[in-house]
Amino acid sequence: MYELFSSLIGSISNIMYSYLLIILLLAVGLYFTFRTKFIQVRLLGESIRLVADNKSEGNKVSSFEALMVSTASRVGTGNIVGVANAIAIGGYGAVFWMWVIALVGGASAFIESTLAQIYKKRDNEGGSYGGPAYYIEAALNSRWLGVIFAISLIATYAVGFNMLCSYNLVTSFSSYSFYGNPETSIVPSVIGAVIAVITAVCILGGAKRVVKVTGLLVPIMGVTYIIMALITMVLNFDMLPMVFKNIFAGAFDFRAIFGGFAGSALMQGIKRGLYSNEAGVGSAPNAAAAAEVSHPVKQGLVQMLSVFIDTILVCTATAMMCLSSGMVPSAELKGAPFVQAALSNTFGSFGIYFVTFALLLFAFTTLLGNLFYCEGALNYIAKKTVTKTTMTIFRVIACIVIFVGATLDFGLVWDIADVLMGVMALINLPVIVILGKTAITCLNDYIAQKKAGKDPQFKASTVGLEGKVDFWN
Repeated sequence: MYELFSSLIGSISNIMYSYLLIILLLAVGLYFTFRTKFIQVRLLGESIRLVADNKSEGNKVSSFEALMVSTASRVGTGNIVGVANAIAIGGYGAVFWMWVIALVGGASAFIESTLAQIYKKRDNEGGSYGGPAYYIEAALNSRWLGVIFAISLIATYAVGFNMLCSYNLVTSFSSYSFYGNPETSIVPSVIGAVIAVITAVCILGGAKRVVKVTGLLVPIMGVTYIIMALITMVLNFDMLPMVFKNIFAGAFDFRAIFGGFAGSALMQGIKRGLYSNEAGVGSAPNAAAAAEVSHPVKQGLVQMLSVFIDTILVCTATAMMCLSSGMVPSAELKGAPFVQAALSNTFGSFGIYFVTFALLLFAFTTLLGNLFYCEGALNYIAKKTVTKTTMTIFRVIACIVIFVGATLDFGLVWDIADVLMGVMALINLPVIVILGKTAITCLNDYIAQKKAGKDPQFKASTVGLEGKVDFWN
């Protein structure tokens, strides 16, 4: 039964990414790239300025804080293990296609986050919340589709991504002697249980100190991780010309791509790039809607920047660490062990310990961030009437799922995450195309005000929504 289920999920994943999502992701990203006149390049400097000019009032969420929430969700085990898998299976060229999906996906990320700001809802404290489920209901007058999206988000994050996060962390321990025989080792079960218990303590017992400490350490680890990549590149500088040559050669080796599409650089790069940066999936808008800004475009630009931080910086750091170390991509050596082997070539045993510690921090905060998104979706489905008991039951089940994920096989756990994430994207991408005109009109208003020397202030009447939204009237 296990083999049959695993084969079925794998087949669905191949169909989704071979015939549907690759075309849809690139088409939507390119469509918005041209409609916004290459906003990723044209207003990249403005997005950086908005983050630097961080302001917040009282307890309201600033644009920068919303960026940190979405970036914390994006930057996780996928930036290490996912990238390593893409390279190991798809070869050097997978890196190029990750860059492409980040570049075109930046435009999609801008649109979905701008829409989340326009249609955000007001909470009892005067703050805001929202996301795709809310703009689907408000703009398309379809609560049932909003509910379907919310359910798919819960399935993706509480099941797919959390199982995968737990599994990815466990794989980093396979490089240690105490792991033993992978077929009989009890290490995955033990580590899975420990992760599940720690997560339960935090989400059930309100272990704010643990959350606060990891929230401080993760940005530091992210910077340290990039520095390690730079050091690796400097120490192996003579390898870089060959690395870049192989990346571009592999990206356009169409005979290899069409000869084995499921394992090709194109498919692996786009799948792992999407898993890492989540552009167009519909997750980051949930964080974007909470920001307090004077104009929706401000948060759209900030979230666009988050995609670049995730893929262009962190994912590229992993790729360069692996490839400039001299490690040859191989499907037999994939995931965390690939990164550990690469770093051990340069830094000895310290490299192995560093990757494990980085994954531990990234995994923990990703698990908590994923559940934050899920609880927002639960509240949407129940119209803000979720009881404390219901939420506790959900959290307990989510922790059990984390344990289960640590014990699954490589193919199954990745395919489940890919399929569930794909369902979210298949709902959200057509919706933002339908609603894209509203976001683009909003962008034009922002640019016009900037050209007039103003600090842009948005009014719902600009996009014909006066009296139809909670904010901006």
